[in-house]
Amino acid sequence: MIKHDCGVFGIYDHEEAARLTYFGLYAQQHRGQESAGIVTWDGGEAYEHKRMGLVPDIFSEADLQSLPGRMAIGHVRYSTTGRSVGSNAQPFCVHFQGHDIVLAHNGNLVNAGELREDLEEEGAIFSTGNDTEVFMHLLVRALRHNNLPGAIKETCARVRGAYSLLVMVDGVMAAVRDPYGFHPLSFGYMDGTPVFASETCAFDLLEAQFVRSVEPGEILIVQDGDVRSESLLEPLPKQPRQCIFELVYFARPDSCIFDEQVYLCRKKMGWNLAKESTPDVDFIMPFPDSGIYPALGFAQYSGLPYEHAMIRNHYVGRTFIQPSQSMRSFGVRVKINPVKEVIEGKRICIIDDSIVRGTTMMTRVKKLRELGAREVHIRISSPPVKYPCHYGIDFSSRGELIAARYDLDAIRCKLDVDSLHYLSIEGLLASVRKPSTYCLACFDGNYPVPCEESGGKYRLETPCAGR
Repeated sequence: MIKHDCGVFGIYDHEEAARLTYFGLYAQQHRGQESAGIVTWDGGEAYEHKRMGLVPDIFSEADLQSLPGRMAIGHVRYSTTGRSVGSNAQPFCVHFQGHDIVLAHNGNLVNAGELREDLEEEGAIFSTGNDTEVFMHLLVRALRHNNLPGAIKETCARVRGAYSLLVMVDGVMAAVRDPYGFHPLSFGYMDGTPVFASETCAFDLLEAQFVRSVEPGEILIVQDGDVRSESLLEPLPKQPRQCIFELVYFARPDSCIFDEQVYLCRKKMGWNLAKESTPDVDFIMPFPDSGIYPALGFAQYSGLPYEHAMIRNHYVGRTFIQPSQSMRSFGVRVKINPVKEVIEGKRICIIDDSIVRGTTMMTRVKKLRELGAREVHIRISSPPVKYPCHYGIDFSSRGELIAARYDLDAIRCKLDVDSLHYLSIEGLLASVRKPSTYCLACFDGNYPVPCEESGGKYRLETPCAGR
């Protein structure tokens, strides 16, 4: 299973700021299930509450009541840099020379290790293994001689990589997206109040009006109720390089990101996949839930029957008690259960959005064989993932990727399937409106921002970080 990146939410001036942020995070829980937090500001002081766990488990009514103020920033986290521990939970809030500085970050800085070494030589002390703390140290230093927009520009001139940020300082809120626009960040209004979110599904829940995306390389500043736009640097890259895996897998299908409706993009990927390779089978079936939307498009184009021959249990949470060694297969069965009567004796085509490590797919194909499937074919609605991502997706080692180690026929044999086809890069790009604006590095190895650092997600950890 691929792990999601993070999600942010911010609201500028509302009497129910904390509660609305809670619901904004709840809508984006899919983007991070390790920890969550909210920081509010009441005009004179910041208040924070953050912990490990899911949003509804972290915040009680009493917790929300303890977060006064009309401004709030929230964050849900999956760790792409730093351990899954409470000290790495966001938003980060620091107090400096009488100011409360709050920061929430979605992305991954590729030069965080180098910057941290420089900062430590200058006397900076780090308490986490998170690259967001690197950004915070730089921002605090820049605020000594800058207003907030100027400090953000100075900080972003030093960092490289992917970042969608919300920053709050003394009644001013800023939303920032890196020059390549790797991850989404949306701007809207609720009851005349500016709101920001990683995905528009948060606006839908709150009945907020989506206005537009924060542009790559843009800072949107909200101060005294007014919203103004500034640019991070000149010149900006000729083209954005937005993460196409957001459309393939991460974003909720009811969201609109990168000016694309995610649901329709995934259906189009399935449509184009069927154009490229439709096997002679009795029916197609998705692996829930990720394969459902491309499977709908595949079925529409191919005319093949569509069946839900595997049923997902939606009530398995993070706290599910893990099976013992003698019950290893139980952990798979509790999440997805096949319908034997639909599978037995049939020629089946499985539709899924990706194969990363291949272990989950092997287990499920084996189960279909055991239940009497006559043939098993696989169609994947994205190209083979051959290269690690340095910009905030948790497949950071090439050795983990099945397509980096084996060719197509070897993967087919390892999965024990009768045929296997991945959507071509051309087919994937034909599924989006602006094909020249996407990062395809995990498929083709062409990295828009070079990454020289190594060490993976724990590269910034120290022996005492996170204790």
